[in-house]
Amino acid sequence: MEELKVFTGNANPALAQSIVDYLEIPLGKSEVFQFSNENTFVRIMENVRERDVFVVQPICAPVNNNLVELLIMIDALKRASAGRITAVVPYYGYGRTDKKDQPRVPITARLVADLLTVAGANRLLTVDLHAPQIQGFFNIPVDELTGLNLMANYFRERGLNGNMVVVASDIGISKRARDLAEKLNAPLAIMEKRRVGNADRTETLNVIGEVEGKVALTVDDEVDTAGSLVNVLSTLKERGVLESYACCTHGVFSGPAIQRIAACPLKELVTTDTIPLGPKKRLDKIKVLSIAPLLGEAIHRIHTGMSVGAMFE
Repeated sequence: MEELKVFTGNANPALAQSIVDYLEIPLGKSEVFQFSNENTFVRIMENVRERDVFVVQPICAPVNNNLVELLIMIDALKRASAGRITAVVPYYGYGRTDKKDQPRVPITARLVADLLTVAGANRLLTVDLHAPQIQGFFNIPVDELTGLNLMANYFRERGLNGNMVVVASDIGISKRARDLAEKLNAPLAIMEKRRVGNADRTETLNVIGEVEGKVALTVDDEVDTAGSLVNVLSTLKERGVLESYACCTHGVFSGPAIQRIAACPLKELVTTDTIPLGPKKRLDKIKVLSIAPLLGEAIHRIHTGMSVGAMFE
């Protein structure tokens, strides 16, 4: 493991520390800060020549600052002659802008992929992309991990799968929800919903599947403002659900999300630490599972040339 180096920006240093703790190596030394004119400065403070280097940096709030930090860190490592640079991006920001669904709009997920590649990344390691086609935006290898097994193990240990129905929060997430339902040996229901313009509002239309008299577990890749989640829970309650749980890989929790989660009839929301959860966003009903062992094992396998896919077989 002498040639393996893991560095981090300012997006989620606690996650990076947990990853190197799993790998039993020290965290790479670097300086990453902003000058008073808001220009980002990076200095790698140890030798990385011909080393296998991993940079841990989710593209989370402040999104643009963290993205630029990641790009500049990759550039600094490339100019320091790193042997291979893997961008470890647990949360891929801009992933929801993955297609032209209106006239004269960008495909920002593709733009970010181009930026990472041009900066010098040789590989991407990420977790639960918003859309599978984002992998195809890259001309470098992409390893996409999933937090579904973590969620399944947690709810299995809770013993809730006896009377549980897994509910896909929209049709786009139905495949992932089906996989979770299979792991929990539970039936699947799907919410049919429609987004209203570019605002963070959705209109829930219908529930496909039997949910009456059951414990519902809603599944999504991320919870942002929690508007969709509240609508889904409200509809499920109208359909006779006894109690509701929710799970997502990425707890974005922007804007009024925490207030909405606190006020809604939700027993528990389970997420992971792909995005750091500040003290103002911590609630008793929010449970955070660590993604670090999963990322640490994937980094070990990439470094040693082992199969990453075998982790999920």
